[in-house]
Amino acid sequence: MTQQLIIFDTTLRDGEQSLQASLSTKKKLKIAFALERLGIDIIEVGFPVSSPGDFSSTCTIARNIKNSKICGLARCVYRDIDVAAEAMKSAESFRIHIFLGTSYLHVASKLRKTFNEIIEMAVCSIKRARKYTDDVEFSCEDAGRTNLDNLCRIVEIAINAGATTINIPDTVGYTIPSQFQSIIFSLYKKVPNIDKAIISVHCHNDLGMAVANSISAIQAGARQIEGTINGIGERAGNTALEEVIMAIKVRKDIFQLYTNIKYKEIFRTSKIISEICNMPIPSNKAIVGSNAFSHSSGIHQDGVLKNRKNYEIIVPETIGLKPITLNLTSRSGRAAVKHYMSEMGYKENVDYNLNDLYSTFLKFADKKGQVFDYDLEILAFFNSEIDSFEYFKLKDFNVKSNLDGISCLLIKLMCGSQLRTEMETTKKGLMYTIHKVLNKITSINIIIKNFHILVEENNLSTVVKVNVEVRYNNRSFYGVGTSLDIIESSIRAIIYVLNSIWKIQQVNIKLKQHL
Repeated sequence: MTQQLIIFDTTLRDGEQSLQASLSTKKKLKIAFALERLGIDIIEVGFPVSSPGDFSSTCTIARNIKNSKICGLARCVYRDIDVAAEAMKSAESFRIHIFLGTSYLHVASKLRKTFNEIIEMAVCSIKRARKYTDDVEFSCEDAGRTNLDNLCRIVEIAINAGATTINIPDTVGYTIPSQFQSIIFSLYKKVPNIDKAIISVHCHNDLGMAVANSISAIQAGARQIEGTINGIGERAGNTALEEVIMAIKVRKDIFQLYTNIKYKEIFRTSKIISEICNMPIPSNKAIVGSNAFSHSSGIHQDGVLKNRKNYEIIVPETIGLKPITLNLTSRSGRAAVKHYMSEMGYKENVDYNLNDLYSTFLKFADKKGQVFDYDLEILAFFNSEIDSFEYFKLKDFNVKSNLDGISCLLIKLMCGSQLRTEMETTKKGLMYTIHKVLNKITSINIIIKNFHILVEENNLSTVVKVNVEVRYNNRSFYGVGTSLDIIESSIRAIIYVLNSIWKIQQVNIKLKQHL
């Protein structure tokens, strides 16, 4: 019979500990709502005794979250437990999660107690927590480095004291999968009352094995996984929950488990947390990275177009993403070029010659790097020299700003052979002002979707590179601008986009002339 794997999210507690500054209650609530919508079973919302802010945000989240269980962390200290219970009292149901070091290192050097004293602290704290709730989780901190006999002993006693979930953390990411799996197997074999509690694992990624250790623990019988979205957390981070969740789904033939996760919310939740925590997702990040479902090799692109299963084990739409992305680079083959032309409505041997276009494309891609669909469209109807042609050229600009937030920008722009000048004064920020002035000059009304600044420093100067993504006529265009000055880089990035749009407009004019 298929069993449930409980998903325990600690993004708001362990994840937040990795941030440079604490999140506001409003931001924490937004994350909590996203986790609830995702279908997370238990949300560890904070460490209420640690600060007034953490207490307040725990209270707020407890009042507002209805479909996920709320959990608060506490040390084996009565005041911690009492404060956690007070913070969560408005929740329909809640869990108190208490932890205590069990490894010789933690017992001797951090807590400076005997193991018998540790056991007594654990028992008293569990009983204290049971006065507030019948859902108590006990964590054996640094379990990965705890003597196995001691670990079995304290787990048995903790369950007898009333703990309903026992967490086995690899607190410093020290173990390897086979070792961690052996620990879980041993607990099931040696602890006589193990069936009276759920075994959970909480793995850190110091050696890059948090997900692998969690998976090995599941195979040994663990039925709760603790982690964070995007794997954020102290030091190298925690188990990335989205990776475990999708492993369980994709390899259900092995695990035969289910979760309550709403898979189509995975990408949106990942993006929300990335933006709020100001922690960009690496492009090669499993499941949610920008390259996770993109294909650059011509062989791979051809295989995917014939059957997505050739090179994709997860359908992108499953996690709320759009279908496959074929990156057009010099490594791409004819199949990808033909696919993009077909997507834009062009027919081979009717509207264009594939061999001619592909030959031009390769030369263009070697020079530019990544090619976009509109670049192909331009190459198909004009020779490659049009890429070097700039209808819009920056002639000069002047900007003034003050502490009141007022920006005054003047731009002189060559439009073909004409020099046009416009000025704008606003309080809406520099990018808005640049956008407004260029719109006045060109009459091309774009919407800026993304704006990224990269500063490159060397011994001689600081170079600012600006990348922009804009929408025009329900289509995405991309631009880049480089300069020693951030304002000039921003202007040049948008002008880059405007030139691409102008070229597409020429394609449309040429097509209409042939009708």
